[in-house]
Amino acid sequence: MAVGNSSSVKEFILLGLTQEPELQLPLFFLFLGIYVVSVMGNLGLIVLIVLNPPLHTPMYYFLFNLSFTDLCYSTVITPRMLVGFVKQNTISHAECMTQLFFFCFFVIDECYILTAMAYDRYAAICKPLLYQVTMSHQVCLLMTVGMYVMGLVGAIAHIVCMLRLTFCEGHIINHYMCDIPPLLKLSCTSTYINELVVFIVVGVNVIVPTLTIFITYTLILSNILSIHSAEGRSKAFSTCGSHVIAVSLFFGAAAFMYLKPSSASVDEEKLSTIFYTIVGPMLNPFIYSIRNKDVHIALRKTLKKSMFT
Repeated sequence: MAVGNSSSVKEFILLGLTQEPELQLPLFFLFLGIYVVSVMGNLGLIVLIVLNPPLHTPMYYFLFNLSFTDLCYSTVITPRMLVGFVKQNTISHAECMTQLFFFCFFVIDECYILTAMAYDRYAAICKPLLYQVTMSHQVCLLMTVGMYVMGLVGAIAHIVCMLRLTFCEGHIINHYMCDIPPLLKLSCTSTYINELVVFIVVGVNVIVPTLTIFITYTLILSNILSIHSAEGRSKAFSTCGSHVIAVSLFFGAAAFMYLKPSSASVDEEKLSTIFYTIVGPMLNPFIYSIRNKDVHIALRKTLKKSMFT
């Protein structure tokens, strides 16, 4: 294949997670299982929230959006990754750019959904008397529109910059997906603008939400410690614990991937990406439902209705 200009690169080859032949089949079944669990968990939580009016609150409204986002971007990534375990994973330039666009879109959305969920907990714990006004339907709708607008703007910025590059140093992507860092390594033109956009977009969409969540939970913790009732403190901690776990997993892996030291290896990059693109979407439905009494009650009611209809 000639690779002298941008039009000559019609397709890329994704090397995948590993090149070890003996690991291909076990990893295929492992990630297939993770994907099936992820789809069932997130789809199940979406259906449960829709069918149960008691869950039609701001907290579960944002959880609905989180499950929808997790379902979408794990579907953007995992099926293509599974192909690489059974045969050479060839992806066209257009498909690669499409995958990158939707990946950026949904990942940025998730950053702001997690931030909105933290603010919701702040309003519920620190300003309970004003909660209905602070988290009104109109406010939740505006926050949701803002999330998706930020995702759209960030994704368009990355794709526009990526489309201006000329890929002439090869067409083999040392990754299981079309992500920004491995694609930049294939470019034979200057990637300065791309790197600047990555720094700005990722900085805004990771650092700003992270700081917001940190400040929010500092205020929440201060408020919880002022509660005299041990039962009240325990209840407040339990409503926040799940979210803290999900936030730590997502932002920790994302920050390492895009704000990592230059000495980080390709394998470390792939491992960190797995945590927030594949493992996170599988774990989130369980993180938010295992100790959630409202979800347990809604699930029992839904199962009883389905059994007697």
